[in-house]
Amino acid sequence: MGRALPSMALRGRATGIRTRCPVTLTGNGRSRSNARRTILAREGRIMAREFEDHCWRDVIDDDLVEIYKSYERDLHVGERPAILAIDLYRNAYLGGDKPVAEANRAHAGSCGENAWKALPPTQKVLAAARAAGVPVIYTTRHVDTRGVNSTNRDNRKLRPDAYDIIDEVKPEDGELVIYKERASAFFGTPLIAHLNKMGMRSIIALGESTSGCVRASVVDAYSHGFHTVVVEECTYDRSMLSHKVNLFDLHHKYADVMHVDDVLAHLDGMKKNVLSA
Repeated sequence: MGRALPSMALRGRATGIRTRCPVTLTGNGRSRSNARRTILAREGRIMAREFEDHCWRDVIDDDLVEIYKSYERDLHVGERPAILAIDLYRNAYLGGDKPVAEANRAHAGSCGENAWKALPPTQKVLAAARAAGVPVIYTTRHVDTRGVNSTNRDNRKLRPDAYDIIDEVKPEDGELVIYKERASAFFGTPLIAHLNKMGMRSIIALGESTSGCVRASVVDAYSHGFHTVVVEECTYDRSMLSHKVNLFDLHHKYADVMHVDDVLAHLDGMKKNVLSA
């Protein structure tokens, strides 16, 4: 893959994007949406839905939510974002759109139906990013026959194309592909050098697995000073429990976990600003 990158013509910020939703009143008279709060993009920020309105609500009890309440804040996509598409490689999709346990019987490491469910929203985010002039950066595994792996799983029996990015979300000409040996996209790779050279200041992360390479990459992105968004519907794991708990933890400590429609609204606003510039 070449290293040439899409031209950046991002001027201005998304403004005035609103989505109105049903509103109810709480006991103290404050307004609260039933499912979503009003989304407002103003000066590059998206005021998103209820802070805890995410997939983890069925595994995180109210006491724990209360303990983490000090982390509550407005969610937003940061300035000058790049998409970080983490490990959208063939091995995660092998076995097809089947229950994960069934897919893993023949293909160790497959995310089965969890991967396939995340595919359509991932395609939408990639298309919207490209339309807005936002760079898309991919990661996949560098195969090292000497045994340096991203996890402790024995990968010696994997098919030769296991770490090829699938055709449904393959990189376009000129998009950067980072080959890594460990879980984080930053560890031992030139990713930070490319982001700095491109002038990127924030990251929109998606891919797999939530508890592994996504988590490691997001924590390192935070450590390097990047505001990071994780797109909930575009992120997946073999274990739904691990997926939900790790999204909860990342959301409160290191990243803004946002719904795909919120991210798409922001990217659409960026596209309109580019077209009007």
